[in-house]
Amino acid sequence: MTSSNTLEERVLVFAPRGRDAEVICSVLGPDGFACETASGFDAFVAHIEAGAGAAIVAEEALDGADLGRLRAWLDGQPPWSDFPFIVLLGKAIGLAANGARERIGELGNVILLERPLNAQTLRSAAASALRARRRQYQARDVLADRERTAASLRQSQEALVQLNETLELRIEERTRALAGANDRLMNEVIERERVQQAMVQLQKMEAIGRLTGGIAHDFNNLLNVVQGSMDLILMMSKDEIARQRAEVARRACQRGAKLTSQLLAFSRNQTLDLRPIDVGTLFEGVRELVTASLGSSIALHFDAETDCGVMADANQMEMALLNLAINARDAMPGGGSLAFHAGAAKAPAGLLPDGNYVRIAVVDSGEGMPPELVARVFEPFFTTKGVGKGTGLGLSQVYGMAQQSGGAARILSEPGRGTTVEIWLPAAGCREETALAPVPAVDAAPPPQVRILVVEDDDSVRQSVVESLEALGHTVAQAPDGEAGLRMLTQLRPDLIITDYLMPGMTGAELVKRAREHLPDVPMIIATGYADMKAIEQVITEDMLLRKPFALAELATTVERALQKLPA
Repeated sequence: MTSSNTLEERVLVFAPRGRDAEVICSVLGPDGFACETASGFDAFVAHIEAGAGAAIVAEEALDGADLGRLRAWLDGQPPWSDFPFIVLLGKAIGLAANGARERIGELGNVILLERPLNAQTLRSAAASALRARRRQYQARDVLADRERTAASLRQSQEALVQLNETLELRIEERTRALAGANDRLMNEVIERERVQQAMVQLQKMEAIGRLTGGIAHDFNNLLNVVQGSMDLILMMSKDEIARQRAEVARRACQRGAKLTSQLLAFSRNQTLDLRPIDVGTLFEGVRELVTASLGSSIALHFDAETDCGVMADANQMEMALLNLAINARDAMPGGGSLAFHAGAAKAPAGLLPDGNYVRIAVVDSGEGMPPELVARVFEPFFTTKGVGKGTGLGLSQVYGMAQQSGGAARILSEPGRGTTVEIWLPAAGCREETALAPVPAVDAAPPPQVRILVVEDDDSVRQSVVESLEALGHTVAQAPDGEAGLRMLTQLRPDLIITDYLMPGMTGAELVKRAREHLPDVPMIIATGYADMKAIEQVITEDMLLRKPFALAELATTVERALQKLPA
Protein backbone atom coordinates (compact mmCIF):
# COMPACT_ATOMS: atom_id res chain seq x y z
CA MET A 1 0.00 0.00 0.00
CA THR A 2 1.33 3.47 -0.97
CA SER A 3 1.73 5.83 1.99
CA SER A 4 0.15 9.31 2.05
CA ASN A 5 3.61 11.02 2.04
CA THR A 6 4.62 9.12 -1.09
CA LEU A 7 1.40 10.16 -2.84
CA GLU A 8 1.92 13.81 -1.90
CA GLU A 9 5.43 13.80 -3.45
CA ARG A 10 4.62 12.12 -6.77
CA VAL A 11 4.52 13.90 -10.14
CA LEU A 12 1.55 12.95 -12.33
CA VAL A 13 2.16 12.84 -16.07
CA PHE A 14 -0.77 12.98 -18.54
CA ALA A 15 0.41 13.00 -22.20
CA PRO A 16 -1.86 10.69 -24.17
CA ARG A 17 -0.14 10.87 -27.54
CA GLY A 18 2.75 8.69 -28.51
CA ARG A 19 5.53 8.03 -26.05
CA ASP A 20 5.57 11.55 -24.56
CA ALA A 21 4.62 10.32 -21.06
CA GLU A 22 7.32 7.64 -21.03
CA VAL A 23 9.95 10.12 -22.25
CA ILE A 24 9.03 12.64 -19.54
CA CYS A 25 9.26 9.99 -16.80
CA SER A 26 12.62 8.78 -18.15
CA VAL A 27 13.94 12.34 -17.97
CA LEU A 28 12.70 13.05 -14.41
CA GLY A 29 13.22 9.62 -12.88
CA PRO A 30 17.05 9.71 -12.60
CA ASP A 31 16.82 12.98 -10.62
CA GLY A 32 14.67 11.37 -7.91
CA PHE A 33 11.23 12.46 -9.11
CA ALA A 34 8.49 9.90 -8.43
CA CYS A 35 6.59 9.92 -11.72
CA GLU A 36 3.28 8.22 -12.39
CA THR A 37 1.42 8.28 -15.70
CA ALA A 38 -2.34 8.45 -16.22
CA SER A 39 -4.07 6.42 -18.91
CA GLY A 40 -6.99 8.81 -19.32
CA PHE A 41 -8.41 12.11 -18.11
CA ASP A 42 -10.69 10.53 -15.51
CA ALA A 43 -7.76 8.49 -14.14
CA PHE A 44 -5.68 11.65 -14.13
CA VAL A 45 -8.25 13.51 -12.03
CA ALA A 46 -8.62 10.49 -9.70
CA HIS A 47 -4.86 10.51 -9.09
CA ILE A 48 -4.97 14.23 -8.25
CA GLU A 49 -7.82 13.65 -5.81
CA ALA A 50 -5.82 10.84 -4.15
CA GLY A 51 -2.83 13.13 -3.69
CA ALA A 52 0.08 14.45 -5.70
CA GLY A 53 2.86 17.04 -5.58
CA ALA A 54 2.45 18.39 -9.14
CA ALA A 55 1.01 17.46 -12.52
CA ILE A 56 2.57 17.59 -16.02
CA VAL A 57 -0.12 17.64 -18.69
CA ALA A 58 0.14 17.97 -22.46
CA GLU A 59 -1.90 20.76 -24.00
CA GLU A 60 -3.68 18.41 -26.38
CA ALA A 61 -4.89 16.28 -23.43
CA LEU A 62 -7.21 19.12 -22.44
CA ASP A 63 -8.79 19.39 -25.86
CA GLY A 64 -12.36 18.20 -25.62
CA ALA A 65 -11.98 17.05 -21.98
CA ASP A 66 -14.72 17.69 -19.42
CA LEU A 67 -13.00 19.82 -16.76
CA GLY A 68 -16.02 19.93 -14.44
CA ARG A 69 -14.79 17.29 -11.99
CA LEU A 70 -11.27 18.78 -11.96
CA ARG A 71 -12.59 22.34 -11.42
CA ALA A 72 -14.76 21.08 -8.58
CA TRP A 73 -11.72 19.58 -6.88
CA LEU A 74 -9.67 22.73 -7.47
CA ASP A 75 -12.43 24.93 -6.09
CA GLY A 76 -12.70 22.67 -3.00
CA GLN A 77 -9.02 22.88 -2.09
CA PRO A 78 -8.31 23.94 1.51
CA PRO A 79 -7.00 27.48 1.99
CA TRP A 80 -3.38 26.38 2.14
CA SER A 81 -3.52 24.41 -1.16
CA ASP A 82 -2.86 25.73 -4.72
CA PHE A 83 -2.10 22.63 -6.79
CA PRO A 84 0.59 23.32 -9.48
CA PHE A 85 0.20 22.27 -13.12
CA ILE A 86 2.98 22.23 -15.77
CA VAL A 87 1.31 22.47 -19.18
CA LEU A 88 3.36 21.51 -22.27
CA LEU A 89 2.36 23.67 -25.23
CA GLY A 90 2.79 22.73 -28.86
CA LYS A 91 3.80 25.31 -31.61
CA ALA A 92 1.87 23.59 -34.32
CA ILE A 93 -1.54 24.44 -32.88
CA GLY A 94 -1.12 28.19 -32.32
CA LEU A 95 -2.28 30.17 -29.38
CA ALA A 96 -5.25 31.87 -30.94
CA ALA A 97 -6.62 28.96 -32.95
CA ASN A 98 -6.59 26.35 -30.21
CA GLY A 99 -9.61 26.36 -27.96
CA ALA A 100 -7.77 24.22 -25.42
CA ARG A 101 -5.53 27.12 -24.51
CA GLU A 102 -8.53 29.12 -23.40
CA ARG A 103 -9.21 26.39 -20.87
CA ILE A 104 -5.69 26.33 -19.41
CA GLY A 105 -6.55 29.31 -17.21
CA GLU A 106 -9.20 27.21 -15.46
CA LEU A 107 -6.42 25.12 -13.93
CA GLY A 108 -5.25 27.99 -11.68
CA ASN A 109 -1.57 27.59 -10.73
CA VAL A 110 -0.04 26.86 -14.12
CA ILE A 111 3.52 26.82 -15.48
CA LEU A 112 3.61 26.90 -19.33
CA LEU A 113 6.45 25.22 -21.22
CA GLU A 114 6.61 25.38 -24.98
CA ARG A 115 7.74 22.35 -26.92
CA PRO A 116 10.20 21.29 -27.97
CA LEU A 117 11.94 21.79 -24.64
CA ASN A 118 15.19 20.45 -23.27
CA ALA A 119 15.49 18.08 -20.33
CA GLN A 120 16.97 20.66 -17.98
CA THR A 121 14.02 23.00 -18.43
CA LEU A 122 11.60 20.19 -17.62
CA ARG A 123 13.58 19.20 -14.52
CA SER A 124 13.74 22.82 -13.33
CA ALA A 125 10.01 23.34 -13.81
CA ALA A 126 9.17 20.10 -11.99
CA ALA A 127 11.48 20.97 -9.08
CA SER A 128 9.97 24.46 -8.82
CA ALA A 129 6.45 23.07 -8.78
CA LEU A 130 7.31 20.51 -6.04
CA ARG A 131 9.06 23.19 -3.92
CA ALA A 132 5.96 25.33 -4.09
CA ARG A 133 3.81 22.32 -3.16
CA ARG A 134 6.05 21.47 -0.20
CA ARG A 135 5.69 25.02 1.12
CA GLN A 136 1.96 24.50 0.92
CA TYR A 137 2.35 21.32 2.97
CA GLN A 138 4.35 23.29 5.56
CA ALA A 139 1.61 25.88 5.68
CA ARG A 140 -0.88 23.06 6.15
CA ASP A 141 1.12 21.64 9.04
CA VAL A 142 1.42 25.09 10.66
CA LEU A 143 -2.32 25.65 10.33
CA ALA A 144 -3.03 22.17 11.71
CA ASP A 145 -0.71 22.79 14.64
CA ARG A 146 -2.41 26.11 15.28
CA GLU A 147 -5.79 24.43 15.20
CA ARG A 148 -4.59 21.77 17.65
CA THR A 149 -3.17 24.47 19.88
CA ALA A 150 -6.37 26.47 19.64
CA ALA A 151 -8.43 23.35 20.42
CA SER A 152 -6.20 22.50 23.35
CA LEU A 153 -6.48 26.09 24.54
CA ARG A 154 -10.24 25.96 24.27
CA GLN A 155 -10.30 22.69 26.22
CA SER A 156 -8.02 24.19 28.85
CA GLN A 157 -10.22 27.26 29.10
CA GLU A 158 -13.31 25.11 29.40
CA ALA A 159 -11.60 22.95 32.03
CA LEU A 160 -10.50 26.08 33.89
CA VAL A 161 -14.02 27.48 33.81
CA GLN A 162 -15.37 24.15 35.06
CA LEU A 163 -12.64 23.98 37.68
CA ASN A 164 -13.53 27.43 38.94
CA GLU A 165 -17.22 26.58 38.95
CA THR A 166 -16.69 23.37 40.96
CA LEU A 167 -13.80 24.57 43.13
CA GLU A 168 -15.92 25.39 46.17
CA LEU A 169 -17.84 22.14 45.84
CA ARG A 170 -14.65 20.11 45.63
CA ILE A 171 -13.18 21.99 48.57
CA GLU A 172 -16.26 21.09 50.59
CA GLU A 173 -16.06 17.45 49.47
CA ARG A 174 -12.35 17.29 50.29
CA THR A 175 -12.97 18.92 53.65
CA ARG A 176 -15.66 16.34 54.42
CA ALA A 177 -13.36 13.52 53.28
CA LEU A 178 -10.54 14.79 55.49
CA ALA A 179 -12.92 15.16 58.41
CA GLY A 180 -14.16 11.61 57.83
CA ALA A 181 -10.60 10.28 57.62
CA ASN A 182 -9.73 12.13 60.82
CA ASP A 183 -12.79 10.67 62.56
CA ARG A 184 -11.87 7.17 61.37
CA LEU A 185 -8.30 7.67 62.57
CA MET A 186 -9.47 8.86 65.97
CA ASN A 187 -11.89 5.94 66.21
CA GLU A 188 -9.09 3.53 65.29
CA VAL A 189 -6.85 5.08 67.95
CA ILE A 190 -9.62 4.83 70.53
CA GLU A 191 -10.44 1.27 69.46
CA ARG A 192 -6.76 0.31 69.58
CA GLU A 193 -6.45 1.71 73.10
CA ARG A 194 -9.62 -0.12 74.13
CA VAL A 195 -8.37 -3.40 72.65
CA GLN A 196 -4.99 -2.94 74.32
CA GLN A 197 -6.68 -2.33 77.65
CA ALA A 198 -8.91 -5.35 77.08
CA MET A 199 -5.86 -7.46 76.19
CA VAL A 200 -4.07 -6.34 79.36
CA GLN A 201 -7.16 -7.21 81.37
CA LEU A 202 -7.50 -10.53 79.56
CA GLN A 203 -3.87 -11.39 80.23
CA LYS A 204 -4.42 -10.53 83.87
CA MET A 205 -7.48 -12.78 83.96
CA GLU A 206 -5.53 -15.59 82.30
CA ALA A 207 -2.80 -15.22 84.91
CA ILE A 208 -5.43 -15.25 87.66
CA GLY A 209 -7.00 -18.28 85.99
CA ARG A 210 -3.72 -20.19 86.02
CA LEU A 211 -3.14 -19.18 89.62
CA THR A 212 -6.63 -20.19 90.76
CA GLY A 213 -6.37 -23.42 88.80
CA GLY A 214 -3.18 -24.38 90.62
CA ILE A 215 -4.67 -23.35 93.96
CA ALA A 216 -7.84 -25.31 93.22
CA HIS A 217 -5.80 -28.41 92.37
CA ASP A 218 -3.83 -28.30 95.61
CA PHE A 219 -6.92 -27.35 97.62
CA ASN A 220 -8.87 -30.25 96.14
CA ASN A 221 -6.10 -32.63 97.17
CA LEU A 222 -6.25 -31.31 100.73
CA LEU A 223 -10.04 -31.57 100.77
CA ASN A 224 -9.79 -35.10 99.41
CA VAL A 225 -7.55 -36.12 102.31
CA VAL A 226 -9.85 -34.49 104.87
CA GLN A 227 -13.04 -35.86 103.35
CA GLY A 228 -11.58 -39.36 102.97
CA SER A 229 -10.52 -39.32 106.59
CA MET A 230 -13.98 -38.12 107.72
CA ASP A 231 -15.65 -40.86 105.67
CA LEU A 232 -13.39 -43.50 107.29
CA ILE A 233 -14.23 -42.14 110.75
CA LEU A 234 -17.94 -42.23 109.93
CA MET A 235 -17.63 -45.78 108.63
CA MET A 236 -15.48 -47.24 111.42
CA SER A 237 -16.04 -45.19 114.56
CA LYS A 238 -18.64 -46.16 117.17
CA ASP A 239 -18.20 -42.89 119.12
CA GLU A 240 -21.30 -40.80 118.41
CA ILE A 241 -19.60 -37.50 119.28
CA ALA A 242 -16.71 -38.26 116.96
CA ARG A 243 -19.17 -39.22 114.23
CA GLN A 244 -21.01 -35.90 114.64
CA ARG A 245 -17.78 -33.95 114.40
CA ALA A 246 -16.77 -35.96 111.35
CA GLU A 247 -20.14 -35.24 109.72
CA VAL A 248 -19.69 -31.49 110.27
CA ALA A 249 -16.21 -31.65 108.75
CA ARG A 250 -17.52 -33.72 105.86
CA ARG A 251 -20.16 -31.14 105.03
CA ALA A 252 -17.55 -28.39 105.23
CA CYS A 253 -15.44 -30.35 102.73
CA GLN A 254 -18.37 -30.48 100.34
CA ARG A 255 -18.82 -26.71 100.63
CA GLY A 256 -15.11 -26.27 99.94
CA ALA A 257 -15.42 -28.54 96.89
CA LYS A 258 -18.19 -26.28 95.60
CA LEU A 259 -15.95 -23.22 96.00
CA THR A 260 -13.07 -24.87 94.14
CA SER A 261 -15.47 -25.84 91.37
CA GLN A 262 -16.41 -22.18 90.98
CA LEU A 263 -12.74 -21.19 90.95
CA LEU A 264 -12.08 -23.68 88.18
CA ALA A 265 -14.75 -22.04 86.04
CA PHE A 266 -12.36 -19.07 85.69
CA SER A 267 -9.32 -21.14 84.80
CA ARG A 268 -10.38 -23.65 82.13
CA ASN A 269 -12.61 -24.19 79.13
CA GLN A 270 -14.92 -27.01 80.06
CA THR A 271 -17.63 -28.83 78.16
CA LEU A 272 -21.04 -27.98 79.58
CA ASP A 273 -22.52 -30.75 81.69
CA LEU A 274 -26.16 -30.32 80.70
CA ARG A 275 -28.46 -31.94 83.23
CA PRO A 276 -31.93 -31.24 84.63
CA ILE A 277 -31.64 -28.60 87.36
CA ASP A 278 -34.32 -27.58 89.81
CA VAL A 279 -34.41 -23.78 89.64
CA GLY A 280 -35.44 -23.44 93.29
CA THR A 281 -32.43 -25.49 94.31
CA LEU A 282 -30.26 -23.38 91.99
CA PHE A 283 -31.49 -20.16 93.61
CA GLU A 284 -30.83 -21.53 97.08
CA GLY A 285 -27.32 -22.45 96.02
CA VAL A 286 -26.42 -18.93 94.90
CA ARG A 287 -28.35 -17.02 97.57
CA GLU A 288 -25.48 -17.04 100.06
CA LEU A 289 -22.88 -15.96 97.48
CA VAL A 290 -25.11 -13.21 96.08
CA THR A 291 -26.00 -11.90 99.52
CA ALA A 292 -22.33 -11.66 100.47
CA SER A 293 -21.50 -9.88 97.18
CA LEU A 294 -24.30 -7.27 97.27
CA GLY A 295 -24.05 -5.91 100.80
CA SER A 296 -26.82 -4.49 102.95
CA SER A 297 -27.81 -1.55 100.70
CA ILE A 298 -29.55 -3.78 98.11
CA ALA A 299 -32.79 -5.63 98.84
CA LEU A 300 -32.64 -9.16 97.46
CA HIS A 301 -35.60 -11.28 96.40
CA PHE A 302 -35.82 -14.80 94.92
CA ASP A 303 -38.98 -16.18 93.33
CA ALA A 304 -39.09 -19.56 91.55
CA GLU A 305 -42.00 -21.79 90.64
CA THR A 306 -41.74 -25.05 92.57
CA ASP A 307 -42.30 -27.30 89.57
CA CYS A 308 -39.96 -25.70 87.01
CA GLY A 309 -36.61 -27.10 85.91
CA VAL A 310 -34.07 -26.39 83.19
CA MET A 311 -31.44 -28.21 81.15
CA ALA A 312 -28.18 -26.51 82.07
CA ASP A 313 -24.75 -26.83 83.65
CA ALA A 314 -25.22 -26.11 87.36
CA ASN A 315 -21.77 -24.58 87.89
CA GLN A 316 -22.03 -22.36 84.83
CA MET A 317 -25.54 -21.22 85.80
CA GLU A 318 -24.36 -20.30 89.31
CA MET A 319 -21.49 -18.28 87.87
CA ALA A 320 -23.84 -16.57 85.39
CA LEU A 321 -26.28 -15.54 88.14
CA LEU A 322 -23.42 -14.32 90.32
CA ASN A 323 -22.01 -12.24 87.42
CA LEU A 324 -25.43 -10.69 86.77
CA ALA A 325 -25.80 -9.85 90.48
CA ILE A 326 -22.40 -8.11 90.52
CA ASN A 327 -23.29 -6.13 87.36
CA ALA A 328 -26.59 -5.08 88.98
CA ARG A 329 -24.75 -4.00 92.13
CA ASP A 330 -22.43 -1.79 90.07
CA ALA A 331 -25.47 -0.22 88.39
CA MET A 332 -26.93 0.70 91.81
CA PRO A 333 -24.12 2.52 93.65
CA GLY A 334 -26.65 4.14 95.99
CA GLY A 335 -28.52 0.92 96.72
CA GLY A 336 -31.76 -0.48 95.34
CA SER A 337 -33.47 -3.81 94.78
CA LEU A 338 -32.51 -6.96 92.91
CA ALA A 339 -34.95 -9.77 92.13
CA PHE A 340 -34.43 -13.25 90.67
CA HIS A 341 -37.57 -14.64 88.98
CA ALA A 342 -38.01 -18.00 87.26
CA GLY A 343 -41.01 -19.55 85.59
CA ALA A 344 -42.23 -21.43 82.54
CA ALA A 345 -42.95 -19.09 79.62
CA LYS A 346 -43.40 -19.00 75.87
CA ALA A 347 -40.34 -17.61 74.11
CA PRO A 348 -40.87 -14.35 72.18
CA ALA A 349 -41.21 -14.69 68.42
CA GLY A 350 -37.87 -14.91 66.67
CA LEU A 351 -35.86 -15.51 69.85
CA LEU A 352 -36.09 -19.32 69.97
CA PRO A 353 -37.81 -22.17 68.12
CA ASP A 354 -41.16 -23.35 69.44
CA GLY A 355 -40.83 -25.45 72.57
CA ASN A 356 -41.04 -25.48 76.36
CA TYR A 357 -38.73 -22.98 78.04
CA VAL A 358 -38.05 -21.52 81.45
CA ARG A 359 -37.41 -17.79 81.76
CA ILE A 360 -34.91 -16.79 84.44
CA ALA A 361 -34.98 -13.02 84.89
CA VAL A 362 -32.60 -10.89 86.95
CA VAL A 363 -34.25 -7.49 87.53
CA ASP A 364 -32.52 -4.49 89.10
CA SER A 365 -33.71 -0.96 89.89
CA GLY A 366 -30.51 0.66 88.66
CA GLU A 367 -29.78 3.42 86.19
CA GLY A 368 -30.74 1.48 83.07
CA MET A 369 -29.11 1.79 79.66
CA PRO A 370 -29.89 3.57 76.36
CA PRO A 371 -30.69 1.42 73.29
CA GLU A 372 -27.23 1.85 71.72
CA LEU A 373 -25.63 0.23 74.79
CA VAL A 374 -28.26 -2.51 75.05
CA ALA A 375 -27.42 -3.51 71.48
CA ARG A 376 -23.74 -4.06 72.37
CA VAL A 377 -23.54 -5.36 75.93
CA PHE A 378 -23.27 -9.01 74.86
CA GLU A 379 -20.24 -8.25 72.66
CA PRO A 380 -16.94 -9.63 74.00
CA PHE A 381 -14.76 -6.98 75.68
CA PHE A 382 -17.53 -4.36 75.64
CA THR A 383 -18.02 -2.77 79.04
CA THR A 384 -19.56 0.41 80.42
CA LYS A 385 -17.37 0.30 83.51
CA GLY A 386 -14.24 2.34 84.04
CA VAL A 387 -10.74 1.22 83.10
CA GLY A 388 -9.64 -1.72 85.26
CA LYS A 389 -13.12 -2.29 86.71
CA GLY A 390 -14.42 -4.85 84.26
CA THR A 391 -13.25 -7.27 81.58
CA GLY A 392 -16.26 -6.98 79.28
CA LEU A 393 -16.51 -10.78 79.29
CA GLY A 394 -19.15 -11.45 81.96
CA LEU A 395 -22.26 -10.85 79.86
CA SER A 396 -20.71 -12.48 76.80
CA GLN A 397 -20.13 -15.60 78.94
CA VAL A 398 -23.78 -15.50 80.02
CA TYR A 399 -24.85 -15.22 76.39
CA GLY A 400 -22.54 -18.05 75.27
CA MET A 401 -23.65 -20.32 78.12
CA ALA A 402 -27.31 -19.77 77.21
CA GLN A 403 -26.63 -20.45 73.53
CA GLN A 404 -24.64 -23.63 74.26
CA SER A 405 -27.46 -24.83 76.51
CA GLY A 406 -29.97 -24.59 73.67
CA GLY A 407 -31.48 -21.34 74.89
CA ALA A 408 -30.94 -17.61 74.53
CA ALA A 409 -30.25 -14.45 76.50
CA ARG A 410 -31.48 -10.90 76.04
CA ILE A 411 -31.50 -7.57 77.89
CA LEU A 412 -34.43 -5.19 78.40
CA SER A 413 -33.46 -1.77 79.70
CA GLU A 414 -34.35 1.92 79.53
CA PRO A 415 -32.56 4.89 81.09
CA GLY A 416 -33.90 5.52 84.56
CA ARG A 417 -36.07 2.37 84.60
CA GLY A 418 -33.63 -0.34 85.56
CA THR A 419 -32.42 -3.42 83.66
CA THR A 420 -33.81 -6.92 83.17
CA VAL A 421 -31.51 -9.70 81.97
CA GLU A 422 -33.40 -12.76 80.73
CA ILE A 423 -31.90 -16.23 80.37
CA TRP A 424 -34.15 -18.59 78.40
CA LEU A 425 -33.34 -22.29 78.83
CA PRO A 426 -35.06 -25.50 77.69
CA ALA A 427 -37.50 -26.77 80.30
CA ALA A 428 -36.81 -30.13 81.98
CA GLY A 429 -38.34 -32.27 84.70
CA CYS A 430 -37.27 -31.21 88.15
CA ARG A 431 -35.19 -33.34 90.45
CA GLU A 432 -35.27 -33.55 94.18
CA GLU A 433 -32.28 -31.97 95.85
CA THR A 434 -29.50 -34.49 95.91
CA ALA A 435 -28.88 -35.73 99.43
CA LEU A 436 -25.46 -36.54 100.74
CA ALA A 437 -24.38 -39.95 99.55
CA PRO A 438 -24.58 -42.55 102.30
CA VAL A 439 -21.35 -43.96 103.63
CA PRO A 440 -21.18 -47.67 102.78
CA ALA A 441 -21.16 -50.17 105.63
CA VAL A 442 -18.05 -52.21 106.30
CA ASP A 443 -19.72 -55.50 105.50
CA ALA A 444 -20.76 -54.20 102.04
CA ALA A 445 -17.17 -54.27 100.68
CA PRO A 446 -16.31 -56.29 97.52
CA PRO A 447 -14.24 -59.49 97.83
CA PRO A 448 -10.70 -58.90 99.18
CA GLN A 449 -8.99 -60.74 96.34
CA VAL A 450 -9.40 -57.73 93.99
CA ARG A 451 -6.01 -56.12 93.37
CA ILE A 452 -5.93 -52.33 92.77
CA LEU A 453 -2.95 -50.16 91.80
CA VAL A 454 -3.13 -46.53 92.99
CA VAL A 455 -0.84 -44.01 91.22
CA GLU A 456 -0.74 -40.59 92.93
CA ASP A 457 2.12 -38.12 93.35
CA ASP A 458 0.72 -36.46 96.52
CA ASP A 459 1.71 -38.66 99.48
CA SER A 460 -1.22 -37.60 101.68
CA VAL A 461 -3.80 -38.13 98.97
CA ARG A 462 -2.29 -41.47 97.98
CA GLN A 463 -2.32 -42.64 101.60
CA SER A 464 -5.94 -41.53 102.02
CA VAL A 465 -7.08 -43.34 98.86
CA VAL A 466 -5.14 -46.50 99.78
CA GLU A 467 -6.64 -46.55 103.26
CA SER A 468 -10.14 -45.98 101.89
CA LEU A 469 -9.78 -48.85 99.39
CA GLU A 470 -8.35 -51.16 102.04
CA ALA A 471 -11.27 -50.25 104.31
CA LEU A 472 -13.54 -51.35 101.47
CA GLY A 473 -11.76 -54.73 101.48
CA HIS A 474 -9.46 -54.43 98.46
CA THR A 475 -5.81 -55.39 98.11
CA VAL A 476 -3.99 -52.21 97.19
CA ALA A 477 -0.53 -51.39 95.78
CA GLN A 478 0.70 -47.85 95.30
CA ALA A 479 3.12 -45.89 93.10
CA PRO A 480 4.26 -42.24 93.44
CA ASP A 481 4.30 -41.43 89.70
CA GLY A 482 3.49 -42.78 86.25
CA GLU A 483 6.89 -44.36 85.54
CA ALA A 484 6.81 -46.28 88.81
CA GLY A 485 3.26 -47.37 88.08
CA LEU A 486 4.25 -48.76 84.69
CA ARG A 487 7.10 -50.75 86.21
CA MET A 488 4.69 -52.36 88.71
CA LEU A 489 2.17 -53.45 86.07
CA THR A 490 3.95 -56.59 84.88
CA GLN A 491 4.75 -57.73 88.45
CA LEU A 492 1.39 -56.96 90.07
CA ARG A 493 -1.00 -57.44 87.15
CA PRO A 494 -3.79 -55.52 88.95
CA ASP A 495 -7.50 -55.91 88.35
CA LEU A 496 -8.00 -52.11 88.41
CA ILE A 497 -5.82 -49.00 88.09
CA ILE A 498 -6.70 -45.70 89.78
CA THR A 499 -4.45 -42.78 88.77
CA ASP A 500 -4.30 -39.07 89.41
CA TYR A 501 -4.34 -36.90 86.28
CA LEU A 502 -1.92 -34.07 87.01
CA MET A 503 1.44 -35.65 87.93
CA PRO A 504 5.03 -34.64 87.14
CA GLY A 505 6.59 -36.31 84.12
CA MET A 506 3.52 -38.22 82.93
CA THR A 507 -0.16 -37.34 83.17
CA GLY A 508 -2.79 -39.84 84.14
CA ALA A 509 -4.16 -39.87 80.58
CA GLU A 510 -0.70 -40.77 79.22
CA LEU A 511 -0.36 -43.49 81.86
CA VAL A 512 -3.70 -45.00 80.84
CA LYS A 513 -2.61 -45.11 77.18
CA ARG A 514 0.69 -46.84 77.96
CA ALA A 515 -0.85 -49.21 80.52
CA ARG A 516 -3.37 -50.45 77.96
CA GLU A 517 -0.50 -51.60 75.77
CA HIS A 518 0.32 -54.15 78.50
CA LEU A 519 -3.10 -54.77 80.05
CA PRO A 520 -5.77 -53.92 77.47
CA ASP A 521 -8.66 -55.49 79.46
CA VAL A 522 -7.95 -53.88 82.84
CA PRO A 523 -10.41 -51.04 83.71
CA MET A 524 -8.87 -47.73 84.70
CA ILE A 525 -10.11 -44.74 86.70
CA ILE A 526 -8.71 -41.19 86.55
CA ALA A 527 -9.07 -38.91 89.58
CA THR A 528 -8.72 -35.18 88.99
CA GLY A 529 -9.38 -31.86 90.59
CA TYR A 530 -7.96 -29.75 87.75
CA ALA A 531 -7.65 -31.31 84.34
CA ASP A 532 -7.76 -31.02 80.60
CA MET A 533 -11.09 -32.79 80.13
CA LYS A 534 -10.51 -33.29 76.40
CA ALA A 535 -7.36 -35.29 77.10
CA ILE A 536 -9.19 -37.39 79.71
CA GLU A 537 -12.22 -38.03 77.50
CA GLN A 538 -9.92 -39.46 74.83
CA VAL A 539 -8.84 -42.35 77.08
CA ILE A 540 -11.76 -43.06 79.47
CA THR A 541 -15.51 -42.61 79.63
CA GLU A 542 -17.32 -40.20 81.94
CA ASP A 543 -18.32 -42.98 84.38
CA MET A 544 -14.63 -43.78 84.99
CA LEU A 545 -13.83 -40.26 86.22
CA LEU A 546 -13.51 -39.27 89.89
CA ARG A 547 -13.68 -35.54 90.57
CA LYS A 548 -11.69 -34.44 93.59
CA PRO A 549 -12.60 -34.14 96.37
CA PHE A 550 -14.65 -37.33 96.21
CA ALA A 551 -16.53 -39.03 99.01
CA LEU A 552 -15.91 -42.62 100.07
CA ALA A 553 -19.30 -43.54 98.63
CA GLU A 554 -18.34 -42.09 95.25
CA LEU A 555 -15.05 -44.00 95.33
CA ALA A 556 -16.84 -47.24 96.20
CA THR A 557 -19.48 -46.75 93.48
CA THR A 558 -16.94 -45.94 90.78
CA VAL A 559 -14.72 -48.88 91.74
CA GLU A 560 -17.68 -51.25 91.70
CA ARG A 561 -18.73 -49.92 88.29
CA ALA A 562 -15.20 -50.42 86.95
CA LEU A 563 -14.89 -53.96 88.31
CA GLN A 564 -18.08 -54.92 86.49
CA LYS A 565 -16.14 -54.36 83.27
CA LEU A 566 -13.63 -57.10 84.10
CA PRO A 567 -13.85 -60.06 81.69
CA ALA A 568 -15.62 -63.07 83.19
